[in-house]
Amino acid sequence: MNQPAGGHPAPVAGSGAGRWADLRPRLISAAILVAVGAVHIWIGGKVFLALLALIIGLMVWELARMTGRGGPAWLPVALGLAAGAVLAIDEGVASSPAWLLFPPVALAVAVTPRIFPAVSGLFALGFLAAGHGIFVLRDEAGATAFLWVLIVVIVSDVAGYFAGRLIGGPKFWPAVSPKKTWSGTVAGWLGAVLVGLGFWAAGQGGWMLPILSPFVAFAGQMGDIAESWIKRRAGVKDSSNLIPGHGGVMDRFDAVTGAILFVAALQPLIPLARLAGAP
Repeated sequence: MNQPAGGHPAPVAGSGAGRWADLRPRLISAAILVAVGAVHIWIGGKVFLALLALIIGLMVWELARMTGRGGPAWLPVALGLAAGAVLAIDEGVASSPAWLLFPPVALAVAVTPRIFPAVSGLFALGFLAAGHGIFVLRDEAGATAFLWVLIVVIVSDVAGYFAGRLIGGPKFWPAVSPKKTWSGTVAGWLGAVLVGLGFWAAGQGGWMLPILSPFVAFAGQMGDIAESWIKRRAGVKDSSNLIPGHGGVMDRFDAVTGAILFVAALQPLIPLARLAGAP
């Protein structure tokens, strides 16, 4: 049997050890992210905005770095700083028209040397729009509405992770995301329904939450799929290595981006206040 230098057998592909090898760092990183996020969500205001601008800026930096083909080394950093700054100004200054700078930032991503420039620009615009949507959701509908979306995404991801590894079965979309299975996808939807029922039963949301929750989970899964697509085209496994066990910031917040964009698209039909359970 082949052995590494330490004399211990290497984990066999598909074995129990290999299957759960990333669980411990994922749990530790997730616990830290949840703790930091919970504090900022609870405080809200400029503190929450600072964290949000940092996250969106890092996502645009990862995107520009991952898809870049030539150009100066400082360009991804500059694009990330621009995205974070524009979002912070947009939400931090009353009546600011800084959101008009979202398309120029996305255009700057698209016109610089990279693979799939138009798609990369749309990704950047989607990140900025999601950042705007998150702040509006937290600010106008309160922490509960945003926590509902966030917990739906987290529970869907966790349920999909364990169901996919324990049950396995047919792949959901193997050409784009070879690890995702139908069992994990459906488990994510069921977990989302339970989250919606929990919020509704606790009096923290309206009767629509259990119905909308699986759709929010599906939108989050599509955000994850979209990121998997561009990563495969860029030839990378993770968007960066900033978060142990998870990869990069895009890897962790791609599903949140998809979910928030879906919730924002619903607003003409279902106002934020109704999602939060207000009459």
